[in-house]
Amino acid sequence: MRVLLVLSFVVGLSGPVAAFEEADRAAVQSAIGQQLNAFLSDDGATAYSFAAPNITGSFPSAEIFMEMVRQGYKPVYRSMSHEFGALEETPGGALRQTVDIVDAAGEFWTAVYTFERQPDGAWKITGCYLLKKPGEVA
Repeated sequence: MRVLLVLSFVVGLSGPVAAFEEADRAAVQSAIGQQLNAFLSDDGATAYSFAAPNITGSFPSAEIFMEMVRQGYKPVYRSMSHEFGALEETPGGALRQTVDIVDAAGEFWTAVYTFERQPDGAWKITGCYLLKKPGEVA
């Protein structure tokens, strides 16, 4: 019995257990993919629909939101390709998804998206920041 308890404890420490479900991963990655496609086709209404209330409160229309993205998030606005990295749960229960992006100029970036579950159960984007990968060009 004692060996079983120790083994259970060691197995429990062998790696983090994701509190989110695979359905959450699929929802988050689908939202990012659809938003990136909406940016490519200048579909502001669709791109804006993935924004959480903290974003829509700061950018009260799809047009204002799109202008902010065009000015400050060019790698996201005109990405050539993207690949999903790690998905993590934050201490507050939000999700953080990393995405490797190649921009229109062939430069590599990492976009880090944060998501919050809404009262209706949907995951909405609460933020995104970009990190340039030094020296990498496609």
